[in-house]
Amino acid sequence: MRMPLLAALVATMLYACNSTADVKRFEVKGTIKNNPGKMIFLEEVPMATMQPMTVDSAEIGTDGVYKLKAAAGEARVFNIRLDRSQYPVAAVINDVSSVTLDATFSKENTQFVESYEVKGSPVSQQLKEYMTEFNTKLQSVFVLARQADSLRQINAPDSLFAPLNAEGMAISGQLKTFTTAAIQSSKNPALTMIILGYYQSTANNQGLGLQPVTNEEVTKIVNDMAGAYPKHKGVASIKAMLEQQNKPAANMVGQTAPEISLPDPDGKEVKLSSFRGKYVLVDFWASWCKPCRMENPNVVKAYNRFKDKNFTILGVSLDRPGQKEAWQQAIAADKLTWTHISDLQFWNSAVVSLYGIQGIPYNVLVDPDGKIIAESLRGEQLEARLAELLK
Repeated sequence: MRMPLLAALVATMLYACNSTADVKRFEVKGTIKNNPGKMIFLEEVPMATMQPMTVDSAEIGTDGVYKLKAAAGEARVFNIRLDRSQYPVAAVINDVSSVTLDATFSKENTQFVESYEVKGSPVSQQLKEYMTEFNTKLQSVFVLARQADSLRQINAPDSLFAPLNAEGMAISGQLKTFTTAAIQSSKNPALTMIILGYYQSTANNQGLGLQPVTNEEVTKIVNDMAGAYPKHKGVASIKAMLEQQNKPAANMVGQTAPEISLPDPDGKEVKLSSFRGKYVLVDFWASWCKPCRMENPNVVKAYNRFKDKNFTILGVSLDRPGQKEAWQQAIAADKLTWTHISDLQFWNSAVVSLYGIQGIPYNVLVDPDGKIIAESLRGEQLEARLAELLK
């Protein structure tokens, strides 16, 4: 069984991201305006797990001035966060030794940044420009989606979706084209991955009509990065994880699905056998698993299409001990509106040996009689198989 290798890869990535062997420092400084926060934090965002970790903190001066530092290391993303704000102020990338970030918050709502300026970091400026243009286009799609939803409520209140009009679909298509172009022009692996992750998480919202980046496209992006940055440990770890996850698992098709009985986020025990009579996709994933999070938009799309056709999903998380909050936040962020269970035991979870799991994301499709009829359905394969079964 190969899961110790995968666990080791993740652990190696976490170590690489926090190594202080490189004595060069990365500094973020600037001014915060219109926010009552007293403390400011620098959060490193590891490429493999995407779970922010605080690496420095400082008091904000009475004039709003702050300064934060971290070990430089290889290319990576850092969030700047305030103690009284729910969302990060902004994200920067360590392509230079010192970045200036000045942010002005809305006077009406201090949770939101009204504007910010990046100086000294060309890659951080590229990230800002991508986010600004993407969100401007996205706002247009939101408006059109709300209009479509209003028409749906009037004309077809029982309809599942409010399809966008031609204008909305055109803008949605432009967003993927725009993102693809941004990825292709990126000369920094951290910039590439944050753009890809930002787009994929936005594509979770079915009403926006965004087409997620497919597993094949993600694999190509990662392979291209590995070729361009052969010494980047974060990229190498993601490539190794993808290769591991793309390997065929032990064939379980035709077997009765082994019973799973684990608690949901509220502590209630849920059994796989309680779903007998329905087609069930048992989806093994984790909040720390970047490929899982990238695949989630495809799973959401399939669920929304077939959830009223005797089909459901049981999400089984391999999150770490003590990471219940991260698990729940990922469920909410990715809009995974089906049943979720986990013993929060990472690779020591009982389901790993039960299902011979070698890497995640991994899934099995169980028929109404409890038999496994397919496994490792990714991207368009999942919808295609469900379309065959649930005509």
